[in-house]
Amino acid sequence: MSTGSLRIGVLALQGDTREHLAALREAGVDAITVRRRSELDSVDALIIPGGESTTMTHLLREFELLEPLRARLAEGMPAYGSCAGMILLASEILDAGSVGREAAPLKAMDMTVRRNAFGRQVDSFEGDIEFEGLDDPVHAVFIRAPWVERVGPDVKVLARADGHIVAVRQGRVLATAFHPEITGDRRVHRLFVDIVTGNA
Repeated sequence: MSTGSLRIGVLALQGDTREHLAALREAGVDAITVRRRSELDSVDALIIPGGESTTMTHLLREFELLEPLRARLAEGMPAYGSCAGMILLASEILDAGSVGREAAPLKAMDMTVRRNAFGRQVDSFEGDIEFEGLDDPVHAVFIRAPWVERVGPDVKVLARADGHIVAVRQGRVLATAFHPEITGDRRVHRLFVDIVTGNA
């Protein structure tokens, strides 16, 4: 599959949608927002952006997208999740939220993720981290960020911060605890496009 024929969606229920769309378009792919089942059905891959994972779960249910999205992921649709997107892609979520407002795992990656692991909004931070497969460090912005506490045997760890796992890949699913879409560094998005096209 060439990038010219590729259509990647960005889940646009809540979170930093616009920045992901810009990053994808700079990578040469057709990028659209996804809010409806028909839009989900039309894309080759999906980005789940940062935001608030319990709110995103609630909206996925409200828009009747939760089960269709789980089904597409189970069928092998490539996906990339940043921050809240990483949380939702997990098979298990620790501190998932209050009863009735929990973040629901989409079970696309064999990993356990802890929400808000690095602390509250005031504990947000940024720094340069080594990212496997990229020549130079990535400037990573962590905002109420999760970390990965457990990975299954098929999950590859790509980056760590303060000793904690913050970037992972399993097959055609990629996840980061940080927000590459807001730094202007497009290498993580290009990596995802290469994963979708089979070039990574």
